[in-house]
Amino acid sequence: MNKPQLLNASEAIALTINRLKVGVVSAYPITPQTKIVEKLAALQAAGAAKFEFVRAESEFAAASIVLGAAAAGVRSYTATSSQGLLMMLEVLYNLAGLRLPAVITCANRSVSAPLNIWNDHQDAMAARDTGWLMFFAEDNQEAVDQHVLAYKLTEKLKLPVMVNIDGFILTHMSEAVILPEPAQLKKFVPALPSAANRLDTKQPQTTGHLVGPKDFYKFRRQLMLDVAEAGSAINQAYAAWQKISGRGRDAGAAFDNGLVQFYGPAKARTVIVAMGSVVGTIKTAVTEYNRRASRLQQAAVLKIKSWRPFPTADCQKLLANKRVIILNKAISPGSLPPLSAEITAALAGRHSRLQHVVGGLGGQDITTQHIIKLLKMKNDGEVLFLE
Repeated sequence: MNKPQLLNASEAIALTINRLKVGVVSAYPITPQTKIVEKLAALQAAGAAKFEFVRAESEFAAASIVLGAAAAGVRSYTATSSQGLLMMLEVLYNLAGLRLPAVITCANRSVSAPLNIWNDHQDAMAARDTGWLMFFAEDNQEAVDQHVLAYKLTEKLKLPVMVNIDGFILTHMSEAVILPEPAQLKKFVPALPSAANRLDTKQPQTTGHLVGPKDFYKFRRQLMLDVAEAGSAINQAYAAWQKISGRGRDAGAAFDNGLVQFYGPAKARTVIVAMGSVVGTIKTAVTEYNRRASRLQQAAVLKIKSWRPFPTADCQKLLANKRVIILNKAISPGSLPPLSAEITAALAGRHSRLQHVVGGLGGQDITTQHIIKLLKMKNDGEVLFLE
């Protein structure tokens, strides 16, 4: 078994991508994603990697190179952030619509204007309807494991996968990480079969052909259904990887699968719902709060790991008849914030009391004091911005 190493998420992800025997890496630098591809480029330059590293002239080009590599049956990878992700959007829709396997890391960062390079989730929200599976990692270990799951799922389901990690908070923060061993990865994510190559002249096939109004909706409907039904495959892959890697359920987690994690007392009256690295802060705050709260005032955290597909059934099961505080790190002008909108739809008619909160925009600190204050407040239903 590998020993823990002190690594930031960028280093840990790059080393994992190399161990996954990726054949093509293409990227364009943008803060705070750059450290990932810099590490990959360094590995390749030192002869420690066998993939081809293609320096692209833009994020659009990097995503296009990944698309071509995937169509040729090659395991591929790219990473980006913020405006870079927005520039990739056209290609992301194509990758999903063509049902090509691909993995991208989004080092989440605010979207201009005004210009800001710090973390929130606004960039990822722009990609929520592309047809990609989308994960959010709480810490560096989860970021590594989600990339392993991403390759397993994308090659099994023919749906591309995006792993979201909070910029700077995870990309540049070092903590203990256990990297997967090559033998574990070989067992869990075997080499792509030759049939994955769609550009074989000996077995030609049409890819990306023109479709008229009569049939176009059929393709989009099938994509919608397949993403919605991916939850069972995610849970199966998560359970299998937990067994292979030897990692058990986190201490304090009353429920845990590939889509969500419920941390805290199972019968807690108040539950905070969130995604990404802020969950660690919330867990600390909830633990402190519960030490002083009565049994009837206990709180818990529901971590959303999978943004797409959204874990509606798990939310209904775990949040019904509770006070729910939904912490968003993005807004949707003219409507509820994205995570709030999903939870509101999921819990319609289930007698839950909802409080919508926005925090962390542009890297704004969210502290344990913020969380404890939220737990002590009374729900008012309006969207509250943390100060």
